[in-house]
Amino acid sequence: MSAARVFVARLAGCSVFDPAGDKVGRVRDVLVVYRQKEPPRVVGLIVEVPGKRRVFLSIGRVTSFGSGQVITTGLINLRRFEQRGGEVRVIAEMLGREVTLVDKSGSATIEDVAIEESGPGEWAVSELFLRRPKTSSSPFAKGQTVFSPWAGMRERSTGEAQSATQLLATYEDLLPADLANAMLDLPEQRMLEVAEEMSDERLADVLEEMPESEQVDILNQLDDDRAADVLDQMQPDDAADLIAQLSDERGEVLLDLMQPEEAEDVRMLLAYAPDTAGGLMTPEPIIVSADATVAEGLALIRRHELAPALGAAVCVTLPPYEPPTGRFLGMVHFQRMLRYPPMERLGTLLDQKLEPVKASASAAEVARTLASYNLVSLPVVDDNHRLVGVVTIDDVLDYLLPDDWRSHDDDPEPANADTSTIPVIASAGRRSPSGPSF
Repeated sequence: MSAARVFVARLAGCSVFDPAGDKVGRVRDVLVVYRQKEPPRVVGLIVEVPGKRRVFLSIGRVTSFGSGQVITTGLINLRRFEQRGGEVRVIAEMLGREVTLVDKSGSATIEDVAIEESGPGEWAVSELFLRRPKTSSSPFAKGQTVFSPWAGMRERSTGEAQSATQLLATYEDLLPADLANAMLDLPEQRMLEVAEEMSDERLADVLEEMPESEQVDILNQLDDDRAADVLDQMQPDDAADLIAQLSDERGEVLLDLMQPEEAEDVRMLLAYAPDTAGGLMTPEPIIVSADATVAEGLALIRRHELAPALGAAVCVTLPPYEPPTGRFLGMVHFQRMLRYPPMERLGTLLDQKLEPVKASASAAEVARTLASYNLVSLPVVDDNHRLVGVVTIDDVLDYLLPDDWRSHDDDPEPANADTSTIPVIASAGRRSPSGPSF
């Protein structure tokens, strides 16, 4: 990338530095506004700063692009970014769009957008990197690429599935929680397009990190078969919480379409009130017999798909070993297993001081128990002292935090923080955009 001409797709993920060389964040997108007779003007960058907060960086505060990095004046407003009317995100909303070439040579898809400096602190879209439809039937074939000035094309539609695919490629390295936050920043229709393009497993992971209202909106856009497949991939307690937000009719339809074992776990959880241990628990703890050895317990904990909180301890019960199990005997903590030889029986290592909670116990009681004994998980039993599940610390945190905790909108501005890296300024310096939306 040269200092005067930059391709936007290559900016995604680039580090942003202040003049002293301290890193302040990463570029996540470029913001432009349309103009009537000229190419779109670049307004600024969307930058992700520590704390996963996305903020606006005015293009006038960028001093240079180059070598996979962006240098700024060091002044960044830490207010959470909110897209205004008329503003368009290049990566999230433009890449992948289908356009028609003015020279009547056919259609093409936008693969990248070049921006150029038109004056001090002034940048605008200069060229589009386009790909024509492929002419070969080979699955590995690609269409011809071509550069076009902005005036050399016309828009054909307001969003294609392929554009969502391209956007997902830029999000490939994000963790589910970060991808959920990125999707929540998108316009509603765009968010639904991206969700449609995700694999069932990836979408399930992302839904678990979203507020319930967005979960319902996305699930309502999926047909019943796809929605059931996604619910199969979710943790049973998260799937139960989501189904509880749907109408009784659709919830029952989806449960019938789910895998029988998964549906059985979800139905069991739906039988408990959401503010009880039964409503918060996960019905898939590690369960072993008293004769199992330390080596066997550690082998079960090593499973890559196991959540860290569930791997903190194993539950020992009498047969059967599927919830609801035989009588609950106790728990053996991971650290305790590490102190004993591999062939030591787990039945001799039980934590005798830890008492399970009843499934009817309140969420407040569960939280107090976890805090009092410094636990990350707590066994849940029924009236017959049979193990039915485990409440983990993340389940309790999700319950205790406000519904909108993921948005961070109420976070106090870090005015007293060390501003050597990210000085806080009074306003973002954005001019009122004009022109039609993309």
